[in-house]
Amino acid sequence: MSHPSSSSPDIRSGRLSPAEYAARFADATPRLSTSQALLEAERCLYCYDAPCATACPTSIDVPSFIKRIADGNLRGSARTILESNPLGGMCARVCPTENLCEAVCVRNTQEDRPVAIGRLQRHAVDALMESSQPHIFTRAPATGKRVAVVGAGPAGLACAHGLARRGHEVEILDARPKPGGLNEYGLASYKTPDNFAQREVQWLLDIGGITIHSGWKLETAEQLAALQRDYGAVFLGMGLATTQALGVAGESLQGVQDAVDFIAELRQTADLSTLPVGRRVVVIGGGMTAVDAAVQSKLLGAEEVHIVYRRGPESLSASLDEQQWAQTNGVTIHHWLAPVEVLGEGGSATGVVFARQAMVNGALTPTGETTTLAADMVLKAIGQKLGNPVLADAGLVLSGGKIATDADGATNLPGVWAGGDCRAGGQDLTVEAVEHGKRSAQAIHAFLSA
Repeated sequence: MSHPSSSSPDIRSGRLSPAEYAARFADATPRLSTSQALLEAERCLYCYDAPCATACPTSIDVPSFIKRIADGNLRGSARTILESNPLGGMCARVCPTENLCEAVCVRNTQEDRPVAIGRLQRHAVDALMESSQPHIFTRAPATGKRVAVVGAGPAGLACAHGLARRGHEVEILDARPKPGGLNEYGLASYKTPDNFAQREVQWLLDIGGITIHSGWKLETAEQLAALQRDYGAVFLGMGLATTQALGVAGESLQGVQDAVDFIAELRQTADLSTLPVGRRVVVIGGGMTAVDAAVQSKLLGAEEVHIVYRRGPESLSASLDEQQWAQTNGVTIHHWLAPVEVLGEGGSATGVVFARQAMVNGALTPTGETTTLAADMVLKAIGQKLGNPVLADAGLVLSGGKIATDADGATNLPGVWAGGDCRAGGQDLTVEAVEHGKRSAQAIHAFLSA
């Protein structure tokens, strides 16, 4: 392993030519051609009581949408998808299908290769969104009821769309300048090129009846009380605002930052040649955010990128496909190493000292060995938490620091629902957040119609 040198930290922009940036950040999964989609659709066995549909958090009727592709009916296919998942375009791009629908595809046992469900879903939804008539849903007659949705991420957008379809007026209150939540600010740009997140948001908003207010943060219990008073119902979908700290010496050195902030900045940078990146980057964590940050660091021109995780390979939350993607892009993955100190010179990070870990009687325990990795940049991807004291102040029951709800997202406060990453007991998946929003919209509609 490399050791910190006495050379000054090397963080700079413009490591590549303009052509290289364009090539490296192009679509990671090229679109299927019409003939490719037809051939792939014909591999589907159209199973009765299909396990793929059961494995989908939004319960998309997978055999049905694939059959329509095989029949040449892309519009009908897209309708089947979007009825269940109004953010089906983004989910087709970022959903870990290899752990969900494709993992249980019957073709796995017959041919060792599942039907490419995610890519077929994208094929159908993209065809609809790029057609001359992209809108397949209409609003019910206006009910005169108003609902406030806090957060314009996947959960809030899905909830707003479901309520608008049923004739309610929805006002989305969001902290960020652009709507979309993590779809806009938290995913690798090679997964969502060509401004897809905003195009999908616009498609959702075009149903009418939804207004977005940006720059709005839930900062006092009085704000929530006012929403309860002024609106027929409230949906909380504000995601997770606070990142976890490493809690080690040197964490405040120059060059140490949260991976989510690094990804957000990258997603909002029009010219990637202006974005600084270290020559040697260490990413601490083991989830999808760690992979997205590490791979994009490498694509920006970093020479050496390491993902370091404190447990064994079986505990990594990043899927096997994501891990392989990282390694294909030249990222080295280390296990059983926990950070104990960020080293620095002149106020800037130069490396990270890690303590080797082992499982002893079911507990993660240092072995006494340490190892050091050189680093100009250290990206923390060790998870996020809600960290909003207002929620407890407002009387919401929390579980593990997140909002406790029933299956439909109803909280203990009357007229208040919650969904997405801020809701307790979730998997932190975009597709699950959409399902939360969708189910809460149904429940809120029933509540308002009673």
